Amino acid sequence: MAFAPPRLLPLPPPPAAAESTRAVSARHHGGRTAPELSGPTPRVVVVTSGKGGVGKTTTTANLAASLARLGLPAVAVDADAGLRNLDLLLGLENRVHLTAADVLAGDCRLDQALVRHRALQDLHLLCLSKPRSKLPLAFGSKTLTWVADALRRSPNPPAFILIDCPAGVDAGFVTAIAPAEEAVLVTTPDITALRDADRVAGLLECDGIKDIKIIVNRVRPDLVKGEDMMSALDVQEMLGLPLLGVVPEDAEVIRSTNRGVPLVLNDPPTPAGLALEQATWRLVERDAMTAVMVEEQERPKKKGGFFSFFG
Repeated sequence: MAFAPPRLLPLPPPPAAAESTRAVSARHHGGRTAPELSGPTPRVVVVTSGKGGVGKTTTTANLAASLARLGLPAVAVDADAGLRNLDLLLGLENRVHLTAADVLAGDCRLDQALVRHRALQDLHLLCLSKPRSKLPLAFGSKTLTWVADALRRSPNPPAFILIDCPAGVDAGFVTAIAPAEEAVLVTTPDITALRDADRVAGLLECDGIKDIKIIVNRVRPDLVKGEDMMSALDVQEMLGLPLLGVVPEDAEVIRSTNRGVPLVLNDPPTPAGLALEQATWRLVERDAMTAVMVEEQERPKKKGGFFSFFG
């Protein structure tokens, strides 16, 4: 008795691969794979806020990593002399052996204090000092100005120098903003952070830094729709500054911090990582985003009849 050969069913097609952060950003920018760099380099940008805990260090780490992925060499400087954390977020806590304080003391060269990232060849970290170490007497407000000038004169100067500013407006703040030509002001949509951000914006302008843009961090659209949280438009109107980006609340931020891997390197991309990648494009091109007012339709109207939403 003859048996018919079994029918071979075709294999199911492989699942579609998730878009990378860079691919999504390219789709959002008309198919371009890289932004157009605006202005002379290196550009010195200070990331500040005044209030602690709003996401300055997370923003600095992700902007620097995103710049390096785009082929723009970046040096991330942790300007907190006593409580540095940028090395943790970049996964380089065990590689920092020399700092800017050692360079000032004449114990090493500046290039020896630069720590290269494991995965990103164009990203380097420079820490101001080691934790619990005493700073030399010459460690004044012009220290980072000297560092920025030395990086400009180096054989391979970076395209960007990002300075992670410490919280507060004391001597550490003055040291961090001294060499900066641009500022990224990070805030959350709560009144305490906004009051500090407004104060810092005034201090930056008094110091001659006019190119100031804001990143609104930890935004929850559900609370914005319920008018329980200020929107990006509300924040922009209160501070009167251009909007560089709006970063939604994202649980992946904690996981990323604990792993020492910037959000923009996640695959598939997370909402916060994608928002920071897009903010990097705007930073490179000296661009800004627009907050949009959307008419309220779904819930009972409150006073004013409108709510703000970010776009």
